[in-house]
Amino acid sequence: MAQLVLNDVPEETAAALEKRARANGRSAEAEHRAILEAALEPKEASDFWARAARLRKELEGRVLSDSTQLLRESRDSR
Repeated sequence: MAQLVLNDVPEETAAALEKRARANGRSAEAEHRAILEAALEPKEASDFWARAARLRKELEGRVLSDSTQLLRESRDSR
């Protein structure tokens, strides 16, 4: 794999990256990779309709229940 080295990164930027990595439960290096991957993701992958199609495909074949009964039970319990 290739390595990237950044020079002259402001301290506040480096600190913000460290904080973001901790918040996401990742190492700083893993956070940097995640940010780069998200920034370079093909436009199609970030498109709403492409995501919706992937979700439909992922849920294909699952038996989903009607939520009416669950909502009614939740309202009645208040």
